[in-house]
Amino acid sequence: MASHRKSRPSGARAAGIRTPALATAALTSVALLSQTADAAPAPDGKPSLEEVEKKVDDLYRQAESATEKYNAAKERTTKQRKRVDTLLDDVARRTQKLNSAREELGSFAAAQYRSGASTPDTATFLLADTPQDYFDQTQLMSRLTSRQKGAVDDYVTEQSATMKKRQEATRSLQTLTETQSDLHTAKATVQQKLSAARAMLSKLTAEEKARLAEIERKKQEAAAEKAAELAKQQKAEQAARQDTPDSSSSSASSSPSASSPSSASSASSASSASSASSASSASGDAYSVKAGKALAFARAQVGKPYVWGATGPGSYDCSGLTQAAWKAAGVTLPRTTYDQVNAGTTVPLADARPGDLIFFYDDVTHVGLYIGNGMMIHAPKPGAYVREESVYYGGESIIHSVVRPA
Repeated sequence: MASHRKSRPSGARAAGIRTPALATAALTSVALLSQTADAAPAPDGKPSLEEVEKKVDDLYRQAESATEKYNAAKERTTKQRKRVDTLLDDVARRTQKLNSAREELGSFAAAQYRSGASTPDTATFLLADTPQDYFDQTQLMSRLTSRQKGAVDDYVTEQSATMKKRQEATRSLQTLTETQSDLHTAKATVQQKLSAARAMLSKLTAEEKARLAEIERKKQEAAAEKAAELAKQQKAEQAARQDTPDSSSSSASSSPSASSPSSASSASSASSASSASSASSASGDAYSVKAGKALAFARAQVGKPYVWGATGPGSYDCSGLTQAAWKAAGVTLPRTTYDQVNAGTTVPLADARPGDLIFFYDDVTHVGLYIGNGMMIHAPKPGAYVREESVYYGGESIIHSVVRPA
């Protein structure tokens, strides 16, 4: 249970956390590919470094996709299991009521038998394939007492309701079984992709790993520069908004005497605009308070390992971290990145505020928590740790969208 799996490059060292050599090699793959795209195959037939990088990158991306499917299936399984339990409890209660109704009808049959009736109507009723079959062939209802008729009605009602609930429980059990199968398939896929990636990385020589580490270092420097540019742009736009005169205030201050009708109208408009501005400011302050709590939680998780499907407290995947962070702020987010991307208002990257969710890749398989200045906190990928990193850690093109969840 969502979320994250990123097979994307991240730094060899970030936020004071040392990344294992294995993760470092994987994290540096994208940069390596761009530098060695024209490299020739190794003379011994061994895959070239860029071929290994691309394959590892593909494997991690496939694992990420499978992880999200795993998270979604696990969430569905939990909900469906609760529903099945509820239905089975309901069926048990209804069966008990049905048995009670049947016992009461049996007492009527026994009484008829003791009275010497040759063909006890109630016994015939109980032996019929369905109560309705019997009613269609006799005039039983016209000969029953009010109490007996009520017992028959209760029996028929409970029999029908119990049958429907049993059918519903059977369908739910079938759906649960199918979802559990999806869960096992996704889990096996994640494990297989990660094992394949680790096997390929384990074959790299020390010299190859050193080359990857250096490429990653340069890539992280470029990402940091891009983050600084974004921070500068955001600050400039914020300053521009603050320097823009409030038109309603200007109108109010330059209006004629309040004694004239037009002056009264202008004052009313200015008052309305001021109220709207105050409400907007209050809303922004409320978001800042919640975002502050989410960020405080996320920062406290820095250094904890990425584990696919994990939601804390000892480890996280990407969407598991963002879900837990906003939960600490009193906001409930869905489990998977696929759902979290729709759990708020989309805003431009230039307008991103601390606490916003930053989503990556066209298939929306990674998410981080924006902290400002072009940086985020995220759980990057297997072998890495929760850390602070530039939102451009994998390049500008992989940024999908920014969502404000509260």
